Amino acid sequence: MCVRRCLVGLTFCTCYLASYLTNKYVLSVLKFTYPTLFQGWQTLIGGLLLHVSWKLGWAEINSSLRSDVSTWLPASVLFVGIIYAGSRALSKLAIPVFLTLHNVAEVILCGHQKCFRKEKTPPAKTCSTLFLLAAAGCLPFNDPQFDPGGYFWAVIHLLCVGAYKILQKARKPNVLSDIDQQYLNYMFSVLLLALASHPTARLGPPHGSSESPTAARAGLGRLPVPREPRSDESLGAERSSARGISRSCT
Repeated sequence: MCVRRCLVGLTFCTCYLASYLTNKYVLSVLKFTYPTLFQGWQTLIGGLLLHVSWKLGWAEINSSLRSDVSTWLPASVLFVGIIYAGSRALSKLAIPVFLTLHNVAEVILCGHQKCFRKEKTPPAKTCSTLFLLAAAGCLPFNDPQFDPGGYFWAVIHLLCVGAYKILQKARKPNVLSDIDQQYLNYMFSVLLLALASHPTARLGPPHGSSESPTAARAGLGRLPVPREPRSDESLGAERSSARGISRSCT
């Protein structure tokens, strides 16, 4: 039993890290500038895998999900914000920096439970959250590749993660299981990302490209930059200055 739990945990950690490495490779190395399309493919594949697993009997999904869609809708909106802001931040930050900022969401959850719900927090958890907060606070001053845009999207990401966890904790037990929640998140994400893929798709023109925004939206690629016509007087002045320079050198 212990070996099985260790294998399950190791498999989860491997898949978790592989997902971040894949996203980082696609966004930073391959310079894929359409994150909403990439995220839409990911959520679509995840939703299809859950649906197939449900049909094959490998996973249990509540068939009466429609009555709970409206109550879970705010959490699904936050889920889309998590993956979009996380993708924007991951494209600009290193993976250790991003994961450190991602874990700060536990500080938001712990603070909400202690301040608003008046729950008792174990001293070990309080110390761990304080260490996370201190580590995240020191990052901007010790990051040699500091990017303000990346940190901005990372803050949006961790706020969405913290709010999502608060809503998840506030849900009544036995209403929606974790698989039900993820299934609803995938369905809503595919729909919203498909609608947002046109206005928010491109992160920016490729590095070193003179592509105009209009051409980028139309998919025309890089357009030649027209040169202004030069008059005969300017050509004559350039030739005379070049002759003067050559005579002075001789």
